[in-house]
Amino acid sequence: MRKPSTENDPGQRNVETIASIERELGEQRTRGEALADQFASIVGSWPFILGQAAFLVAWVIVNLVGFVRHWDPYPYILLNLVLSFQAAFASPIIMMSQNRQARVATRRNQLDLQINLLAEQESTETLRLLRRLCEHLAVDASDPPRDKLEALTSPAEVMEQIESVSRDGE
Repeated sequence: MRKPSTENDPGQRNVETIASIERELGEQRTRGEALADQFASIVGSWPFILGQAAFLVAWVIVNLVGFVRHWDPYPYILLNLVLSFQAAFASPIIMMSQNRQARVATRRNQLDLQINLLAEQESTETLRLLRRLCEHLAVDASDPPRDKLEALTSPAEVMEQIESVSRDGE
């Protein structure tokens, strides 16, 4: 199968750029971060959950039936200790993975915001140029509220509006 050319295909170029950024982020992980991510993906999977459930059921059944002897009789104090150790080690490792993923998400959000602001500025400039063309060609363009459309958007004002609406809805 022939690889599509990215010269004339901005969509493909964007996909390849995103893949390149993802590879770069993956390569920047420390050994500990990579291990935490791998551990979180294993512990957070259905095979692990089902395997652990099977292990717990087997533990209880073997201790109820007691083939040789009951090594952990009810209320299964040893089982509770094992599960406590598992939780004590698993929780911080999973948090490490989530913290790294949150940093990556924050970086993506900042990039997205920058691109959105640039696109808004380009749209505003395009509207200004269209207005000037309409004026030059004597085309009536009075329908849209052009003053508002041509004004630069202030992210701080938009955030204030969002927060105001959120407070009013509570």
